[in-house]
Amino acid sequence: MLSVARERFARDGYARTTIRLVAADAGVDVAQVMQFFRSKDELFAAVMSIPASALERFSALYEGPDEHLGERVVRAFLAAWTVRDEESGPLMATLRGAFVNDQARNQLRGFIQSRLLTGTREYFGSDARLRAGIASSLLVGLVVGRRVLGVPTLENADPEELVRVVAPAIQRVLAPQAGRLESRPME
Repeated sequence: MLSVARERFARDGYARTTIRLVAADAGVDVAQVMQFFRSKDELFAAVMSIPASALERFSALYEGPDEHLGERVVRAFLAAWTVRDEESGPLMATLRGAFVNDQARNQLRGFIQSRLLTGTREYFGSDARLRAGIASSLLVGLVVGRRVLGVPTLENADPEELVRVVAPAIQRVLAPQAGRLESRPME
C-alpha cells in the first residue's frame, strides 16, 4: 500500500489523491487502507519518509573545497529531486502536497532548511538561516519550474547546463568568500 500511495501522491499531489484511489491502485478494500491509516494525512505522513540516500547526499555537501560549494549543492539537489526515483518520488510528493497540506509543508521546509543549514552555520554564523533560506528558495523554484509546472526551457534543460547557470548564484549566497566555480561533469 505504501509504495502505491507514494506513486499516487508523487504523480497527482496531495489534493487529488484519495484513500479510495490508493485502495484501488493497491487492489484492496478502502476499509483495509483505513485500518492501517486512519486518514489521508496519516497515509501521507507514512509515505513521505525521506530516504536515507537523499539525506546522505545532502550531508556530504560540505565536504570539499569551498569554491565548489554552489556546484555541489545544485548537483545534489538536482540528483535528489530528479535523477533517482527512490529519492525523487517521496520528495516530489511532499513538494506537491506542500501547496495544500500543513504537514507536507512542515516536512518539506524542515528537510530543505536543515540540509542547507547544517553546513552554512560554519560559514555565516547568525546569517546562516537567512542564506540557507534564500538558497533553498532558489533551488525549490528550479524544481517547481522543472518538475511541477513543466516550464519547457527548464524541463528540457540538460542538468549540466542547469549546474553551470545556477551554481554561481548558489555559490554567491552560500559561500561568497570562496573562489570562482569551475564546472565539472555531473556524477
